[in-house]
Amino acid sequence: MLTRQTHDEITWIDLVSPTHDEIRVLMEEFSLDPLLADELLTPSLRNRVDARDDYFYVVLHFPTFKHLHMVSSTSLELDFIVGKNWIITTRYVEIDPLHQFSRIFEMETMLDRRNMGKHTGYVFYYMLSELYKMLFDELTNIGMRLDAAEDRIFEGYEKEMVLELSNISRDLLNYSQALDNHDTMLQSLETPGVALFGYEYARNIRSITGEYARLASAIKSNRESLAELRETNNSLLGTKQNEIMKIFTIMAFVTFPLSLFAAIFGMNTTVTPIIGHKWDFWIIIGIMVAGAFTFFSYFKYKKWI
Repeated sequence: MLTRQTHDEITWIDLVSPTHDEIRVLMEEFSLDPLLADELLTPSLRNRVDARDDYFYVVLHFPTFKHLHMVSSTSLELDFIVGKNWIITTRYVEIDPLHQFSRIFEMETMLDRRNMGKHTGYVFYYMLSELYKMLFDELTNIGMRLDAAEDRIFEGYEKEMVLELSNISRDLLNYSQALDNHDTMLQSLETPGVALFGYEYARNIRSITGEYARLASAIKSNRESLAELRETNNSLLGTKQNEIMKIFTIMAFVTFPLSLFAAIFGMNTTVTPIIGHKWDFWIIIGIMVAGAFTFFSYFKYKKWI
């Protein structure tokens, strides 16, 4: 699907799962490299920046916005082709921040404002800024999940939190993998960006790089918090399991005299002491209770219980 919007002298073309016919039309209109145009038809495996004389091509992968669109993939690809007065974005699933930016772009056009800047470099800058800000909000949500998990851990739900911490770890890993080498890609944008839009545009690239640095710092902070919580949870879970095993062990030793005396007096022998006495049953019970009490007192003296 192809959507075209124009604001002042800026043209934005947004492609969602483009067809061969749509790519061919754009290739002819904007004189795109045929090899580059073909790459828009299918998702790419890696991030990349490719500069041409009058435009540059950028491929960036972003983590899935789980709270906005439930999709099966762990990352979303967004391709940009940025020219002097035109920009083409290509994606293969709906990306909510880009949809929101489309509404802003349309509103700016209707109100005839010039907040979008003088060229498409500013549009590209605003798009990336919105994407990184949305990702930061998602990380804030993960931080809240970590806080909730911490409270649950100290409320005695260590076993249940093993799965929750694993899910959070998976989400943070997906974030790290999807955003891998974004900083390198953003830094490499400075040269083609300055060549196309002038030296002042370097500040915009550095600003986007700063947004990414803030995001990377938040990911690192969350991963460190996760590691500490996981270690604490494992320690508490291990302590609780050790206490359970300790109780079972003590019960086994305490009941040992009972089993021993029951086995001794249950032997089928010709002469068995006490057996046949008037109070033989109660005498045997008394011996068993005394033995169990002796074991219990010894454990208590050793402070094992």
